[in-house]
Amino acid sequence: MRTAPEMVQFCRDNGLGQGSMKSWDLKHFTLIEHALKSDEDVLFVFEGLHNYQSIAMHENNFAYAVTDKRIIMAQKKVLGETIQSVALDQINDITFSSGIALGVITVDTIREKFNVAIDKKQAKNVSERLHDLLIQSKQPKTSAASLSAPSNDMDQLFKLKELLDAGILTQEEFDAKKQQILGL
Repeated sequence: MRTAPEMVQFCRDNGLGQGSMKSWDLKHFTLIEHALKSDEDVLFVFEGLHNYQSIAMHENNFAYAVTDKRIIMAQKKVLGETIQSVALDQINDITFSSGIALGVITVDTIREKFNVAIDKKQAKNVSERLHDLLIQSKQPKTSAASLSAPSNDMDQLFKLKELLDAGILTQEEFDAKKQQILGL
């Protein structure tokens, strides 16, 4: 997923927040598309109210992309734009809280904290996914070569399951590799 339309569709298909109008969502994600480096992979995207303090105090809708290197936050305005990024290794913690209608995800970085508000069911989903990606980013990279020669079949299956849970492998890829390992 590298284009703005793909990112918007991913958000809508997976219930990961959405702004007030699809045309503005595309504008926000287009900023992210242009900010991506050629060697950067988008792992996950979502939308929400940035720097949320209350229903009346926030910076309106932003688009967020989690890549293999950083979280990119972007908002296209009528006049101007805002783009910010935080390296994954600069994130201390991610916290989830919920109210009546909204859930708030707090991302605590070395330099700052920012809150993102989304529908509370969607926010819980986003928070869990962010936790998984943060944990994954702090672990040593697992390469395809290391998966082909594990110490035993169970180790390889556990590694594959982690990749499936992190969204790196599809269910079909996981099932095919599992059958191969088990000789089925």
